[in-house]
Amino acid sequence: MVDERRERLRGLGARVRRLRTDAGLTGAELASRAGVGQPAVSKIETGRMVASPDVLGRLADALGVAGDVRAELLAELAQAQLEMGPRRRGVRWFVGDDDPVRGASAVWSFQCSMMPPLVQTPEYARRVMATAWNVSDEDAARVVAARVERQSALYEDGRSFAFVVTEGALRTWTGGLAVMRAQLDRLAMVQTLSAVRVGVVPWSVSLAVPPRQGFTVYDDRSVVLETFGEEHQVTDVAQVGWYRRLFAEYEAAAVYGAEADALIGRVVRDLVELGEG
Repeated sequence: MVDERRERLRGLGARVRRLRTDAGLTGAELASRAGVGQPAVSKIETGRMVASPDVLGRLADALGVAGDVRAELLAELAQAQLEMGPRRRGVRWFVGDDDPVRGASAVWSFQCSMMPPLVQTPEYARRVMATAWNVSDEDAARVVAARVERQSALYEDGRSFAFVVTEGALRTWTGGLAVMRAQLDRLAMVQTLSAVRVGVVPWSVSLAVPPRQGFTVYDDRSVVLETFGEEHQVTDVAQVGWYRRLFAEYEAAAVYGAEADALIGRVVRDLVELGEG
């Protein structure tokens, strides 16, 4: 099975490479057009990396291939993923060049029970991954490292980030007092960045659509939902649009600036009292 999967990935990669050369593009040019890292293109073409459907779809679009060819490429990828075995099918986390944040210029993230991955401290992220289902210690460490590394995007020009969390997310203990205080300090600091907007939905606000889970929208192109066992990516245009509109509703209900700072400060004081009680 491993050999079959390897050969399928090599075949898929070779086909992508032929399409690229036929289009007269270098690997770097294709990467730039698709909005993915050049190393990812190289690894996909040599069969050393399993692309996400979103990344492969973006490569196909950048190559300008016909719809039937695009569908064939995605079908080959789906078959390769089926051959990965039950453990890898059940655990999917974005940790490499297929991470959607790498090619996104605008990111909108809403969380109702924990901090957005892009602002998590290393220790907070480690505690989150410690509760993930069927994730090895090695994989958990890779996810934590990736979450810390990707935060460099917050400081890059040409990007914008909007984070909205509920007051409940601020008050949900993920680790001890020291972990929570450091995490809330991190959230307060992040909102001072020019490319970042942070809002907090107070408990006193009534929401028309009760939140069921957190989600992150990337460039109105995809949505990532985090479960206890994986990060699941949605690329259906209608669904992405729905999540974007839902984010706008939560965004409108949030407080910002001095009001958000004051609310975060109250939560910190409450946590300190609980921790010392």
